[in-house]
Amino acid sequence: MKGARAVVECLVEQGVNTVFGYPGGMILPLYDALYDDKRIRHILTTHEQSAAHAADGYARATGRVGVCLATSGPGATNLVTGIATAFMDSVPLVAITGQVDTTSLGRDAFQETDIVGVTMPITKHNFKVKDPKKLVMVLREAFHIARTGRPGPVLVDIPRNLFFADVRYTPEQEVCKKPGQPDADFLICAAEAAAVMRQAQRPLVIAGGGIISANASREFTAFVEKYHLPVAVTLMGIGAFPRSHPQMLGFAGMHGKKAANSAIAAADLIIAVGSRFADRQTGNIDKYTADTKFIHIDIDPAEIDKNIASAIGLAGDMKTILRLLMQREPSADLSAWWQRIRCWQKEYTYDYNVTCLTLPWALHHIAEATAGKPFAFVTDVGQHQMWAALHLRVETPRTWLTSGGLGTMGFGLPAAMGAQLGFGNTRRVIHLAGDGGIKMTGSEYYTIARLKLPIISLIVNNTSLGMIRQLQKVMYHERYMSCEFDYPMDFVAYAGSFGIQAEAVSTPDEFAAAFHTVLAAMEPRVIVLNLHRSFVEPMIKGGARIDEFVDFK
Repeated sequence: MKGARAVVECLVEQGVNTVFGYPGGMILPLYDALYDDKRIRHILTTHEQSAAHAADGYARATGRVGVCLATSGPGATNLVTGIATAFMDSVPLVAITGQVDTTSLGRDAFQETDIVGVTMPITKHNFKVKDPKKLVMVLREAFHIARTGRPGPVLVDIPRNLFFADVRYTPEQEVCKKPGQPDADFLICAAEAAAVMRQAQRPLVIAGGGIISANASREFTAFVEKYHLPVAVTLMGIGAFPRSHPQMLGFAGMHGKKAANSAIAAADLIIAVGSRFADRQTGNIDKYTADTKFIHIDIDPAEIDKNIASAIGLAGDMKTILRLLMQREPSADLSAWWQRIRCWQKEYTYDYNVTCLTLPWALHHIAEATAGKPFAFVTDVGQHQMWAALHLRVETPRTWLTSGGLGTMGFGLPAAMGAQLGFGNTRRVIHLAGDGGIKMTGSEYYTIARLKLPIISLIVNNTSLGMIRQLQKVMYHERYMSCEFDYPMDFVAYAGSFGIQAEAVSTPDEFAAAFHTVLAAMEPRVIVLNLHRSFVEPMIKGGARIDEFVDFK
């Protein structure tokens, strides 16, 4: 068959039924092959960056590999931010780009760009296929690399003439692979880790996004319940452990809950599961590690000792590791430790009694209104993202989607679109964005309206780049520069221009009524929250310990 048809067959055999993209000259042969194929749904976005974010959101929501398509040159380079976002958050993604003919490579042909060179630092692997005989093999390898081990994005760059070349295709035989058996050295490390756990007087577990990637939430919950361990979650780990669980302390880190951060600072043992100890999680690394032992569990051996030295490292299949650690019986009496934690939780209880509309109050209302119902939450990046991490109640994996490692403004709306397509009718997406980020990819309201996706989109309109303004207050002596919008935008009219019904609210009662209405309407809706400028609390001081907080009064 022709190369373009072989690409389609490879996508189908890899379980792909939805792809996101934007056509162009060098990728058109693949689009022509998709024309008659009803097995794959193509979603036309308004921009290639949105195609990458939508494929990313689809992958996070479903656990399958997301796929995006773009042409050569500007089409391919427009994917870069989305690919980098997936790379930093370990999301399985395959980006297929068209390229100029092999005879034109290196001649600065129209729309030729070395996208392999451009994306080398932000992909798990990438390929430029020059031999049609290798096309099928490379595509299969790309999906294997994207989904196995630590997931990540893979780019496959295909010159246009390969789509027309004759290619031999035979269906791939499915091979079921089980995790390998741990070796002797690994078992020794696991035994050492179990012994340290049993001796600790103030242990604490940090749950990261790796638990969700490994589909290991059930095993993780059994592990912490057996040893009665307190659990804090990273930004990417939200959903790995139920928010309502009595052992849950909540979101920790730069803007983490005070009780969770205080417990981390006081712990004598920290067990990190599927987390890489990023700087926003730890604060001052020297103060973070002082007088504390660490056990680090991760799929990627490169993460062990990268940010936290001298940890007991267990790199490998997470379910296998957790089962090994559960073979011992708990010994330490943690009642005094739990009593101390409960005191922090009582001391730092958030007061939701308000006289004016605030985002924490609105998020608390959303959490109560959606409790026990099939919803998922997708955020953009900024103050609203931190407030959402603090005040929403996410109970299950893959129902919290956000850009963590790269912090990509504009991620939210296209990712929400991809997630909603992945969930179908089983779960409804609630999207949250600031009035800065929504301007970056808000054109996807057009796609959402065209597809009639029932996304509830909340725009936080505080006429500022809130997080930038907050940093300028804390670090730059309130010298507010390029962070306040002096030309207000009518977001109701903006959403309406795409055919989406929108409403602006300014009080708690108005928001409660509007949210009740959009919950009942199974169609895309937008609520614009007109809010006063404020600051996210808590926030740890720069260069400080994780339990040393900025005083905004």
